Amino acid sequence: MDLTKEIKTKKTFLCVGLDPDLTKIPQHLLQTKDPIFEFNKAIIDATKDICVAYKPNFAFYEAQGPKGWESLQKTVDYIGDNHFKIADAKRADIGNTAQQYAKSVFEHMNFDAITLSPYMGQDSVQPFLTYPDKYVILLTLTSNAGSTDFQTKKLLTGDYLFEEVLQESSKWQNADRIMYVVGATKAEYLKIVRRWAPNNFLLIPGIGAQGGNAHEVIQHGINQNIGLLINVARSIIYAGEDINFQEKVRAKALEYAHMMAKHLINFQ
Repeated sequence: MDLTKEIKTKKTFLCVGLDPDLTKIPQHLLQTKDPIFEFNKAIIDATKDICVAYKPNFAFYEAQGPKGWESLQKTVDYIGDNHFKIADAKRADIGNTAQQYAKSVFEHMNFDAITLSPYMGQDSVQPFLTYPDKYVILLTLTSNAGSTDFQTKKLLTGDYLFEEVLQESSKWQNADRIMYVVGATKAEYLKIVRRWAPNNFLLIPGIGAQGGNAHEVIQHGINQNIGLLINVARSIIYAGEDINFQEKVRAKALEYAHMMAKHLINFQ
């Protein structure tokens, strides 16, 4: 999928996070055979024309055991091929294990991209990059408070550790299919990120419930190909609780989409 083309066509770079928590979804859906899928289906129906990507977080499905995996696959199938599908799995393991993870996510589940931890190095990432037209999204500078434990530590070179991730991964084979996770709460570092990754797409979580500033992110993170996917989950998917929750979900998603459209006026 040509993400830049899709963004320009839809006038949005919104990614909707599909993080279904059974304690938070509308109560009437709990009476259905597959509450998680019915919830996701409703979210997708309400937002499919105003977003370019969906990002299911695997933890919310794995927590439900085998039934959760079934709900996840049904969700991916329902999204179809007209949206960029991100497996938020945060995998990281040695090469032969990574091959199996890649096979699962790309061959069987038909995702377009997967989030990975780069901590184990190139051979833990490369098996995912052997798939044509598939992408990896490396955890680089995350939005959680604990990110400062490692990611913003200074090395002897004077660079931050997250800068080393950017520099080294840019040398890997098929590096043009690497994206990077940069949390919206770390927007002040985006100029540094763009110094090392001027052309790559950035996946930006942390807008909304985590307090990230979308305008600041866009100002410092957008490039000539737009190069941004802003992920919003809780603020959108839990915007409503009653039987008409889809209307509130769509209204909240439209707020983000309209804001993004204003930043795309100069992109043809």
